[in-house]
Amino acid sequence: MGLFERYLSLWVALAIAVGVALGSVMPAAVAQLAQWQLAQINLPVALLIWLMILPMMMQIDFGSLQQVRRQPQGLLLTVTVNWLIKPFTMAALAWLFFEGFFADWVDPADAQQYIAGMILLGVAPCTAMVFVWSQLTKGDPAYTLVQVSINDLIMMLAFAPIAALLLGVSDILVPWSTLILATVLYVVLPLVAGVLLRRWLLARSAAALDGAIARLKPLSMLALLSTVALLFAFQAPTLLAQPQVMVLIAIPLLLQSYGIFALTYLAAKRMGLPHRVAAPASMIGTSNFFELAVAVAIALFGLHSGAALATVVGVLVEVPVMLSLVAFANRTRHWFAQPVTQ
Repeated sequence: MGLFERYLSLWVALAIAVGVALGSVMPAAVAQLAQWQLAQINLPVALLIWLMILPMMMQIDFGSLQQVRRQPQGLLLTVTVNWLIKPFTMAALAWLFFEGFFADWVDPADAQQYIAGMILLGVAPCTAMVFVWSQLTKGDPAYTLVQVSINDLIMMLAFAPIAALLLGVSDILVPWSTLILATVLYVVLPLVAGVLLRRWLLARSAAALDGAIARLKPLSMLALLSTVALLFAFQAPTLLAQPQVMVLIAIPLLLQSYGIFALTYLAAKRMGLPHRVAAPASMIGTSNFFELAVAVAIALFGLHSGAALATVVGVLVEVPVMLSLVAFANRTRHWFAQPVTQ
C-alpha cells in the first residue's frame, strides 16, 4: 500500500476542510457549480464518481462471472439485508431517537421530517460508491457488479412500496429519471468503457492492462477526494448554520451504518464467504444511494425541509464512515475463507 492510500483518511479530512472553506469563502461559485444538474444528479460529482469506478470496471473478467453462480450466498445476503432488514432498522432507529431520546430537544414537526429523510436513506442502497469501496477492499469486481445490478433491479420495484409503507403515505412518486440516469452513469457507461479498454489493452499484452490500471488508480483516489470536497462545499452553509441539528441526525445514521455493516459482515463470515465477496456485500448495505434519497425528499417535502436536510446529513457522514469500515475490513481479511482458485 502506497503512502497516499495508507493515509487516505488524513487526505479525506483535509478534503472536507477544503470543501467547507470553499463553500464559505466562495458561496456564489459553489452554488453555480451545484446547479449543474440533470435529473437531480450533479454532473461534476457524477464525472468524478465515473473516474473512481473506471479502474475497477477494467478489472472485470467476464469469465469470472461463473463464480457468482457457484456462490449465490453472497447475493442472497445482500438482498436480504438491503430489502428485508435495513429499511426497517433505519425506521426503528429514527423513531427511537426523534420520538424518544431527542423528543425534548426537537420540535415534533421537525422530528417527523428528520425521520422521513432517514427512512428514505434506508430504502436506497448504494449504486455508485460501492465500486470504490469494493476496490479499496480488493473485492471481486465481477461479483460486485452483479450485487449492485441486482440491487438496482430490486430498487426499481421495491423502493416505492417500502418507502410508502414506512412513511405512512399512500403513494410515492419515484423520480425514474434519477434512478435510470444514475444506473446508466454509474453502471452501464463505465462498464462499457471498462470492457472496451480492457479488450484493447489485452490485445497488446496483460502487462499493458496492469500498467494502465496502476496508472489510473491514483486518478481514482484524487477523484474521490475531489468528490468529498465538492459535497462538503455544496452543503457548507447548512453545515455551519445548523451544526447541532446535523449532529443529532448523524447519531442514528452512524448507529445504522455500523450496525448494518456488523450484521452483514458477521453473517458473511458465518456463511463461509470469501472476503472479496463479503466486504462488498457489507459495503452495499452500509452505504446509500443518496441522489435518489435527496431527490425524493425534495419532491415530497420541499428543498428546505427537514427531510431533505436529513438526506444531506447522510451524504456528509457516508464517506468518513465508509473509509473507517474499509480500514476495518482490510485489517480483518484473515477472518474469511481464502479466494477460490479460478
